[in-house]
Amino acid sequence: MKLHTLPASTGWQWVRAGLRTFWRQPLAMSGLFFLMMLLLSFIGAIPYVGTLLALTLFPAATLGFMVASEQAQHSKFPLPTVLISAFRAGPERMRNMAKLGFLYAGCLLVAMLLSSIIDGGTFAKLYLHGGDISPEAVARPEFMWAGLVALGLYFVLSAVFWHAPALVYWHNLSPIKSLVFSFMGCWHNWRAYLVYALCWAGLSMGVTLTVATLTSLTGNDQIVITALVPTTLLLASMYFCSFYTTFVETFDPS
Repeated sequence: MKLHTLPASTGWQWVRAGLRTFWRQPLAMSGLFFLMMLLLSFIGAIPYVGTLLALTLFPAATLGFMVASEQAQHSKFPLPTVLISAFRAGPERMRNMAKLGFLYAGCLLVAMLLSSIIDGGTFAKLYLHGGDISPEAVARPEFMWAGLVALGLYFVLSAVFWHAPALVYWHNLSPIKSLVFSFMGCWHNWRAYLVYALCWAGLSMGVTLTVATLTSLTGNDQIVITALVPTTLLLASMYFCSFYTTFVETFDPS
């Protein structure tokens, strides 16, 4: 397997590809994203083991969304069953995807553990379990530094795991090899991925501010919140629609 060398401008092309993929099947892709997040939320709510199980299933869930994106690009209507594609690709791939999920959950928990050394676990508890947190706790320097450390480690993990589920599914690589190739693909084309991240951040911020500004003219805070929730979900589903294109344009299958 060879890596393509891509210009920085490819990052913007990936964003455009994600938008095009979404609008080919907007109802299907937005519905699949909502279903995926709903299922992960329900699993995460299981006492004691829910968070770990949801993190373990996340790579397989993103792979399912990539399969849906591939189908949408070919003008097919993806059905909800694509979300379990990782578990329908044969026993070997299913085992490898399960191992990849455990590695992802373990690495993320280690990252949260490292951030807990700084602030005693406040940020990690908020990230993993949600809930309310006092303004005083957020204002503490320890909380800020814990968040920055966790964010930095998450960026590294994202590069390591970004293409790994797709490499396991489409190229039958072992979990470790998929992680190595995934990191190499992101590092080799870091300029394109940086532009990609910045474009999505700018697009999300621009759309969110526009919606918030327009709805705030009503003078009703509840309308603002009501409008921002579906806007965020739609933007996130468009973002996930771009994953497949980043994969197929980074790696040469020959």
